Amino acid sequence: MATSKQYKNIGEDLWKSRSEKINAELFALTYGALVVQLIQDYEDYTEVNKQLEKMGYNIGTRLIEDFLAKSGTGRCADFREVGEVVSKVGFKSFLNITPSITHSTAPPPPSPKPDGGTAATQASAGSTFTLTLDENPLAEFVELPEEALEGGLWFSNVLCGVIRGALEMVQMQVQADFISDVLRGDESTEIRVKLVKYLEEEVPVGDD
Repeated sequence: MATSKQYKNIGEDLWKSRSEKINAELFALTYGALVVQLIQDYEDYTEVNKQLEKMGYNIGTRLIEDFLAKSGTGRCADFREVGEVVSKVGFKSFLNITPSITHSTAPPPPSPKPDGGTAATQASAGSTFTLTLDENPLAEFVELPEEALEGGLWFSNVLCGVIRGALEMVQMQVQADFISDVLRGDESTEIRVKLVKYLEEEVPVGDD
């Protein structure tokens, strides 16, 4: 298990070596245009949130392979380490930001199971980490109209989908949600990621 500082260095190295960087202003404006188009198409902010999350999920399922290949990170020892990798390597290598992270462990199970292996695998289900974004490249130049605030729009909800999609590809079912956003008048922008369960690796048909 790498240290927090080592993960930070990995993220910085990946960002520096990334040749296909996109201009931050262009990126923000392009994403903003996408959100506006979804609002016009669906005329329902709850549905726009769902569509942004779905788009992010599809992106995450594709990014993870590139991420694993370039970062060289192996299987994480626990969900706490997952949070460190997401924050210090994932966000840094793709968006050049490093959210601060707060960990919260799950309550202990009510009773131990005789099958120790299964119990250990699911032991950290319910654990959470919260990412606090001091800066958000997606939200540059954005000011939400009152209608969007009242409708409950989470402007950067695509990020929640990316996290969910990426982690699902490495056998973790998570729930990722924005719990605050400075665009909505909150003091900080925070994403909470909760581990629902570990997924069983699928065995291809015909294999033992």
